[in-house]
Amino acid sequence: MIVVTGATGNVGRSLVQALMAAGEQVTATSRSISDADVPEGVRHRTADLTDAETLRPVLDGADALFLQNGGPSAHLLSPQHILDIAKTGGVRRVVLLSSQGVATRPQSASHGGTGRAIEDAVQQSGLDWTILRPGAFDSNAYAWAESVRTRRTVAAPFGDVGLPTVDPADIAEVAAVALREDAHTGRIYELTGPALSTPRQQAEALGDALGEPVRFVEQTRDEARAQMLQFMPEPVVATTLDILGEPTSAEQRISPDVERVLGRKPRTFADWARRHIAAFR
Repeated sequence: MIVVTGATGNVGRSLVQALMAAGEQVTATSRSISDADVPEGVRHRTADLTDAETLRPVLDGADALFLQNGGPSAHLLSPQHILDIAKTGGVRRVVLLSSQGVATRPQSASHGGTGRAIEDAVQQSGLDWTILRPGAFDSNAYAWAESVRTRRTVAAPFGDVGLPTVDPADIAEVAAVALREDAHTGRIYELTGPALSTPRQQAEALGDALGEPVRFVEQTRDEARAQMLQFMPEPVVATTLDILGEPTSAEQRISPDVERVLGRKPRTFADWARRHIAAFR
């Protein structure tokens, strides 16, 4: 059995579907998961990564664990406790959804500090491990859904700075392979899309998918910061804005790892936009 944490998120939801399609027995878990969040026949249980003991009954009898890094709540995790519970339950393999920023922003408290500590715990756990380090997600564009629906407008900072954003479905497919195959043990995969994509280009891609123009409005850094602070801790906001505005060469590098693992090129942002355009109509 494979346990998927963060199963209601953009990666976890797609991973549950990929594992089911491969014929695996899956338990999906998140803080408030319900029948509506999983395909028919998928076992689901509520649990909170910030309270490791809630995972004990979920992990009992599992063979493998997809461990989401906690996102904005990462600093509240006790990764060693989670991994000890996993081992006690019979887990032999863990795939960690980490972040590219662990390597590219080592001085950041949210990435180089918290993120590195979680990775270290996984690597020192005694389990077979694989670490996934994606860059920015295509699905971050959901933040524009309301303004696109109501005003056909995208507002974002750094309109002409490109990043190789990655489709969460590609991350999920890589995770599914790593959870099922021994060849990926001890590997760290950097996951990106196939090309640099700017916010202005993403607005255009959403317009193409809608069949009508979407206007791009460039925010100042301060405007973007104020908006992001409504749902992200300040250290995460600061690092995110640095990445969006002044990415390093490593953060703009297009990684071959998705293609190496899956045997095909990663999906483009336009591919993601076409599949999810209903959220923007």
